Amino acid sequence: MATVTVEGVRVGHHTDAAARTGCTVVRWPEGTVASGEIRGGAPATREFALLDPQRRVDRVDAVVLCGGSAFGLAAADGVMNVLADEGVGFPTSAGVVPIVVAMSIFDLGVGDGGVRPTAADGEAAARAVSTTFATGAVGAGAGATMANWMGADHAEPGGIGWSSVAHADVVVEALVVVNAVGGRLVPGPAGPRAIDAVSRWVRPTDDHENTTIGVVTTNAVLSKADCHLLAQSGHDGLARALLPAHTRYDGDALVVGATGAVEADVDHLRVLTAAVVEDAIRAVGADASA
Repeated sequence: MATVTVEGVRVGHHTDAAARTGCTVVRWPEGTVASGEIRGGAPATREFALLDPQRRVDRVDAVVLCGGSAFGLAAADGVMNVLADEGVGFPTSAGVVPIVVAMSIFDLGVGDGGVRPTAADGEAAARAVSTTFATGAVGAGAGATMANWMGADHAEPGGIGWSSVAHADVVVEALVVVNAVGGRLVPGPAGPRAIDAVSRWVRPTDDHENTTIGVVTTNAVLSKADCHLLAQSGHDGLARALLPAHTRYDGDALVVGATGAVEADVDHLRVLTAAVVEDAIRAVGADASA
C-alpha cells in the first residue's frame, strides 16, 4: 500500500478485475493550483487545455486517470457529480462547476475491450478516496502493459507506481500509470542502448497503442506557470525511466498540482519532480503486489 503525505490529498480506485480496466481519482484540497504538459503523440484527455498557464482557471479539484482509451474519459462525469453534490468547484453565477481533468490509457486490447470505465465507476472511485491506496494492477493500471516496442510477445505488466520525497518542509509525490510502448531504461552508455532499441524495435503496427499518464502533487506555494515548469521536469523523469519515451504511439501526459502550504524554490522542486516521476515508473513491476 502507498500513503499520501501531502495534507488534503486523497486517492481512490475502481477496478474491474475481470475486464482488466478501471479508473483512479486523485482529489486535491480546495485552492490547489495546477498545470500540465503532454509530450506523447496520441493523448486522450479531458479539460487539459485549461491547464495552460494563459487560461483563466488556475484551480483543479480532481484528476481522473482511466483505462478504456477515450471512452474511459466518461468516468470524469461521475467525479464531477460527486464534487457538485459536495459544493466543490469553480464559483459561477449559476453555482459551482467542479474542475476535473482526465487522462486515459489505451487498454482495449487487454481483457474485455468492450468494458470501459463509466460515470458510475468514476463516482465509485471518487467516493473511495483515502490517504492509503493500492498500487500495481489496480484502478487505471488494471490493464496496463509496457515494453510493447518489441512486440506483444515481449510485453510486460504495467500498472500504477508511486513515489514520494520530502526535503525540509517540502513534499513532492507522484502517481504514474505506466502503459508504455517503451520498457524500463537500464542505466548504461546511451549510444549502445539506443542502437539496441532501434535494432530490436518491431515495425510499428496497431499494437503500438499506449500511454503513460500521471499526477504530481506538492505542498509548495506555486503559480500556474510554476506548475507547468514542474510538469516539464516530470517528463524529464519519464524519459530517464523509459526507453523509448514520448513516442508517436504514446499519449504521455502529466499534471502537477500545488496545495500552497509552504514556500519553496521552484528549481529545487523541478529536480525533485523529475526524481519522483522516475522512481514511480521504476516502482511498477518491482513491487506489483504492493
